[in-house]
Parts: sequence; structure tokens; C-alpha cells
Amino acid sequence: MRNVFEAILECGHDEDFVPHETDDFRPTEAPAGSTAKLEALAKRVELGLPLWHPSDRCDYSGLTGAVRPRRD
Repeated sequence: MRNVFEAILECGHDEDFVPHETDDFRPTEAPAGSTAKLEALAKRVELGLPLWHPSDRCDYSGLTGAVRPRRD
């Protein structure tokens, strides 16, 4: 398959998909765009869960970034 249209032609699509909340549907504290957040979203897709949890982290407050010393 070279693109999404070929994938739909070959495999079909599931436009009637309805995600189901189970005990595995928990919020994540991972910030948007992080590897941890992407992994959490991928896991939700694999499990057939809703993509967005209402209690997922929605900002970057309280986070600190790595500081790398400058080398001259």
C-alpha cells in the first residue's frame, strides 16, 4: 500500500467504530508532544479506547526542561 486510499480499498475502514472505556482508560500526566504522551495515545488506539481522556494533562505547568551547559 502506498497511501491511505489504497489501504482503505484493500482493508476497508471502520467509520462506525465506537471506542469503549474500560479500567485501562486512565489519564496521563505526560505533556503534549512528548514521547510518553504519544505512547499513551498509541496504546489507547491499540486497546480500542477513546483517544482523549478528560483528565489528561492540558498544560506544561510544573514541568522543568533539561538544561545543557554551553560549551565555548
